[in-house]
Amino acid sequence: MLELESDIDIETRQQLDQKLIKASYRRLLRSMIKVSVSKADKAEIRKAFVFAMEAHGDQRRKSGEPYITHPLEVARICFEEMGLGYKSVIAAILHDVVEDTPVTIKEIQKNFGDKISRIVDGLTKLDGLYNVESPQAENFKKVLSTLVDDVRVILIKMADRLHNLRTIDSMPRHKQIKIAAETSYIYAPLAHRLGLYNLKSEFMDICLKINEPELYESVTTKLKESTKERNKFINEFIKPLKVSLDELNVEYEIFGRPKSISSIANKIKTKHVKFEEIYDIFAIRIVVDVPKEKEKSICWQIYSIVTDVHRPIPERLKDWITTPKSNGYESLHTSVIGPGGRYVEVQIRSRRMDDIAEKGYASHWKYKGIANIHGIYDHWFDSIREVLETPHNDAIEF
Repeated sequence: MLELESDIDIETRQQLDQKLIKASYRRLLRSMIKVSVSKADKAEIRKAFVFAMEAHGDQRRKSGEPYITHPLEVARICFEEMGLGYKSVIAAILHDVVEDTPVTIKEIQKNFGDKISRIVDGLTKLDGLYNVESPQAENFKKVLSTLVDDVRVILIKMADRLHNLRTIDSMPRHKQIKIAAETSYIYAPLAHRLGLYNLKSEFMDICLKINEPELYESVTTKLKESTKERNKFINEFIKPLKVSLDELNVEYEIFGRPKSISSIANKIKTKHVKFEEIYDIFAIRIVVDVPKEKEKSICWQIYSIVTDVHRPIPERLKDWITTPKSNGYESLHTSVIGPGGRYVEVQIRSRRMDDIAEKGYASHWKYKGIANIHGIYDHWFDSIREVLETPHNDAIEF
């Protein structure tokens, strides 16, 4: 009787596993619906999925889920949240195969070609570099060395780190603290340098949740509690702008966006103020959809409308449209005095600029026909190569 029950349990578990795996795979495919992915590319993705599923077999994550759900979710993050292409999706699906299963890099090369095998090899070597005894600075040097070979290696690694952080609750406490330290020391600054704003914010938010759970909980609760009042203020701020913005006859979006939990928490700590005393908990963003040649003039027209309606604070104007930041970030920032005498930050940018601001380096594939995007990063990569080639006495100095 007991044997029969255990057979039923195994069968039920297998059915549940199949459901989870199918759901993860469908989620990945759904993320591709809006973007034209050719039949051949989809067939390659399917081939990688079957290959990885067979390789990982019965492996499980710490949470108890079938292991294959992790690479599938990393692949979805790469495509949907970071804007990477289908080759990165395939490499992400295969990213743990060589390290965690008997499959060799030669088999990857034979089945998926040189480019994919090089990326998977880079990811395998990068994982192999981490060492409990090795100081963070040494790890950082190794991560940068990988970055200049093929930036996709580090971007997929960041997606891998993000999914591990999103599912970190099943990890033991000491591991959570170690991963949080490594994330805030290596991956968050790198995400910032590559212009991956969303990733950097989420990295820092989860690190805060691990290291200072009470502060994280307090800020999150207060943000939720103040949503209604905040939305009311944002609507009051936006309403008088809309008439003039509509007259521009261009497609635009205007909305309020709260600052990240970690950046609010940072202000509370460094400025020794209460949540209620922080004025810039959110920024107003105006995103306009126009061809690249019209971006600059339309953004300045919008700036003119904003400062006609609300009193400007001239010294708070930051023009990153004329001179973009070194990580490719372009936007016009200004602060104005809104209803009730409150300071409000306003960010003005085009859809292209917004895309690059949110997804950073990854989204440049989308705009690769546009000159100057490569230039911004090439300059930075050259400076990294130079630093890597300069002999340093130790990793900390580096």
